[in-house]
Amino acid sequence: MDIRTSLAAQSYAQARSAAAPEPSAEGAEATIGRMVGSFADTLAQGEQTARAAMTGNADPHALVQALASSQLAVETVATVRDKVVEAYQEILRMPV
Repeated sequence: MDIRTSLAAQSYAQARSAAAPEPSAEGAEATIGRMVGSFADTLAQGEQTARAAMTGNADPHALVQALASSQLAVETVATVRDKVVEAYQEILRMPV
């Protein structure tokens, strides 16, 4: 075995362990709850920035960033919702 093969194997092992998901003690409920909270916080921040921009207390650049962040959050939630509905429909089509 030459040195390049050995180095490649070591590099692969390190990358594999770095990319492996860490076991989580929290369940699905906690994860979903955290994601919903993050979504609500993003929308609230966007709304607060929009209000501040309307009164002249916020930079227009900050408003654009807040709107883009809110749009991305809404699109992500809509995509997840669509995937959940699609999965549910697939389950309903399964023969029993």
